[in-house]
Amino acid sequence: MSSQTVAVATTAPAQADEAPNPLAAGLRPLALDVVAPLAGYYLLHSACGLSEFAALAWSSAFSAGRTVLGLLRERRLNLWSSLMLVVNLAGLALTFVTGDARMMIAKDGLLSGSVALAILTSALIGRPVMTPMLMPFVTKGKRDRAAAWQRLAEGRAAASRAFHRHERVFAGIWGGALLTECAARVVGAFTLPVSTMAWLSTVFLIGAIVGGSLLGQIAVEPIEKLVEAEVAAPTAA
Repeated sequence: MSSQTVAVATTAPAQADEAPNPLAAGLRPLALDVVAPLAGYYLLHSACGLSEFAALAWSSAFSAGRTVLGLLRERRLNLWSSLMLVVNLAGLALTFVTGDARMMIAKDGLLSGSVALAILTSALIGRPVMTPMLMPFVTKGKRDRAAAWQRLAEGRAAASRAFHRHERVFAGIWGGALLTECAARVVGAFTLPVSTMAWLSTVFLIGAIVGGSLLGQIAVEPIEKLVEAEVAAPTAA
């Protein structure tokens, strides 16, 4: 065996190990754009003792930086960081609503409503913000499925139009579920006893998450089939 053959044999596994894991690559934006700002807010507010306004303001700086960086470096809007920025700004605007328990309950509903509107708007403009969150669970960390997903998402596959239609449906379902939760919480805040809404508001949120997850299968299952078909397509080889 020649030295060149040995070199190829020894370097090939190393190159394979260096290839990014699709599951990690898919979850990374969520960790940076959603988990990091939320963790920063709770750390500053609960652990460091900053006021709710100050904690939201400082945690918004991270999302604002990620949004601006995406616009400058990639010439595109980072949807998740933009969404968190919108939510934080809505929270900043609503922090002045204090002293009334009913208004505080309604405030939480309005925050979920701002998330719902952002999700629905992203679907309308053709860039559903929920898609990056869905990708890791559909591709399951497999490189062939991740590559198929990319071809479908970028319009390079025959079934791309159907793929985009289903991802808009997925975003619409989640946006509708959160918007319903927002409406129920706001209405309940002013029509039901505060003692009831203290626990019922959590039920509304859990119901929205469960409803979004179950109804979301209407779009998830066709998307999974499209990804599997794209993996098996001759052009995918």
